[in-house]
Amino acid sequence: MDNQENMRRIIIATILSFLFFVAYDYFVLQPQMVQQPGEGNSTGKQIQKAPGSGVAQKGVPGKLEKTQLKKGEPFGVVEGKEFRIEFDQWGRIISYTLRDKRFEQNGKGLQLIDPHSPKPLEIRFPDSQLTEALYSQPAHFSTRKLELNGGPKELVIEQNLPGGDLKRILKFYPDGHYDLRVETDLKGSYFLSPGRRPDGIVDNLTIHGVLVKLADGKLRIIEDGDGEKEEFKNLKVVAGFDRYYTTLLFSKEPVSGIILPDKQGNPLPFLKLSGNSQLIGYIGPKYVDFLRSIDSELVDVVQYGVGTFFARNLFFLLDGLYKITNSWAIAIILLVVVVRIILFPLTWKGMVSMYKLKELAPKLKQIQERYKDDPPMLQKKMMELYEREGVNPLGGCLPLLLQIPVFYGIYKLLLYSIELKGAHFLWIKDLTEMDPYFILPILMGVTMYLHQRLTPTNFQDPIQEKVFKFMPLLFTFLMATFPAGLVLYWTVNNLLSLAQQWVINRLMEIRKRGQI
Repeated sequence: MDNQENMRRIIIATILSFLFFVAYDYFVLQPQMVQQPGEGNSTGKQIQKAPGSGVAQKGVPGKLEKTQLKKGEPFGVVEGKEFRIEFDQWGRIISYTLRDKRFEQNGKGLQLIDPHSPKPLEIRFPDSQLTEALYSQPAHFSTRKLELNGGPKELVIEQNLPGGDLKRILKFYPDGHYDLRVETDLKGSYFLSPGRRPDGIVDNLTIHGVLVKLADGKLRIIEDGDGEKEEFKNLKVVAGFDRYYTTLLFSKEPVSGIILPDKQGNPLPFLKLSGNSQLIGYIGPKYVDFLRSIDSELVDVVQYGVGTFFARNLFFLLDGLYKITNSWAIAIILLVVVVRIILFPLTWKGMVSMYKLKELAPKLKQIQERYKDDPPMLQKKMMELYEREGVNPLGGCLPLLLQIPVFYGIYKLLLYSIELKGAHFLWIKDLTEMDPYFILPILMGVTMYLHQRLTPTNFQDPIQEKVFKFMPLLFTFLMATFPAGLVLYWTVNNLLSLAQQWVINRLMEIRKRGQI
């Protein structure tokens, strides 16, 4: 068997393996999707009591039992155009509702806060008795309702405790982020939480849990189910996150932090502070540009799981194209064009090599028949033929292999990028969802078939040839449930490949006739 056939087998095995894992994601894992705000349970296991309660170890947050407030009794409210925040009587955020219609569930604003502790802005002390004293009486609010109908406004939450006072000064901005100053004359350390990860959309297709970013730029991601007690020094960002949303705290000066597991092994984050502290907080969608506008350190809160390197860089390119065109669909089409231009030299050489290999098929068959009982000589004669004719037997494979990480990066990008949520394209209302009429998957299958018909092939194994010819149908059914943006990318890519192959075939035919 020659090198070309070996490589063809590798390519087909690679593609089929990739398709298997992606299909497994969509047809096996996706039906298990959990999208139940308010239940606070990503694993489907019953939570019997507030996670973190009963913790009374040295150097960790103390015991906290008073974790619930009767529904419909917010003690303080912050109203923004795109959100509503509710506080309980101890100064914790118990509700964060997104009002944007794109994120609605069952006709209601999306609720991001898990009903269980710890909640955003929850404070605990290593001393359980001091923690109990903190939650034994309501805090004093400077105002019970804050309306952000102009610039930023402040909310002050004060509490008197044995041994000193505790004050949280919150400056809320209309875009949803806030500055936090903690002022206290209490001795010793205290713990402040950004809250459990948001409870917006949790599924088995994407990662969710807690991200920690250290001052040296290193990241630590603790996914739900993998939480263990873990302490950090020189920490700058701690963020709970799900597929699209985050609740985070950011310190410009390095601080300490700790992660504790709940009974399901889900990570519960806390910052360990002492004395007066200044932080920046945010709850809401993980828009890359918005997080960057707060501070460039926060861009890393947007993670894409396996393939983050490809997905992030493709997003920056796609986002740049969107800012030029003001259309995510057109940006995706232009992204295909850019990728094709970058790969054009390799693609062109590969397509020419495949055409030449087809022309060499009769000579290759003669060599294979003559030396079929002498494999070393067969290889030698075939390589001599390739060298004499100026053909690279592997030249047609590299462009296809290079497309796979790009395709996978686009797949991840569309899974995690909330920017594309609600993006329209002709009959498609949301590029992150499947095509409701299956028009794009059918077009993709047809263009793939036509390209296959135009592409010169030299299969020696009939079974291998049948598998190859069956792939357009397989892709059509598989891609029917994929995000429409991904199918759009693949369809446009097929069209450009089809046009390029047609031109090459025409040029080679003309050259063969001696006209050029």
